[in-house]
Amino acid sequence: MPNIVNQMVVRELTDEFKDAEGMLAVSFGGLDVKTTEDLRGKLAEKGVGFRMVRNTLARRVLADRGIDMGECFTGNTGIAYGDPESIIGAAKVFADPAVKKGKLVEFKAGFFDGETLDASSAAQVADLPDRDTANAMLLGVLSAPARGLAVVLSGVTSNTVRVLQARVDKGEE
Repeated sequence: MPNIVNQMVVRELTDEFKDAEGMLAVSFGGLDVKTTEDLRGKLAEKGVGFRMVRNTLARRVLADRGIDMGECFTGNTGIAYGDPESIIGAAKVFADPAVKKGKLVEFKAGFFDGETLDASSAAQVADLPDRDTANAMLLGVLSAPARGLAVVLSGVTSNTVRVLQARVDKGEE
């Protein structure tokens, strides 16, 4: 019969992970308390849930959701979870040069946009633009043709006015 504590932890993990559209599994060992709290604070600012997990229990909960992250559940494992935008934010936090410098947090695996990711693919999530950046890029692409047309049309008008002004300055009518 399973331990009652393990049953409670499995229920908690199931509740926390049930609506998560993305997850990042990271090694999270060897950090001092201050660094850990700083990272947790940055993750909370991005709207990311973060939980240290027991490997066997996390594997069981994710398997019940149909997610297989392979053999990433060894050693100290933390899982960041949330909506796609918050997972991009979490990946940016974990990929920050100050965090990578200590090599104490490393990507193990991920789940993003319905796909299971290996460690290198999970790290590449940090390179994705956030929603505001993507919207700005889209706006630039959509407005470029109209801006080009406006420049061309204003050029024709301004050139005509310059020619007329030059004729007036010469005394021609």
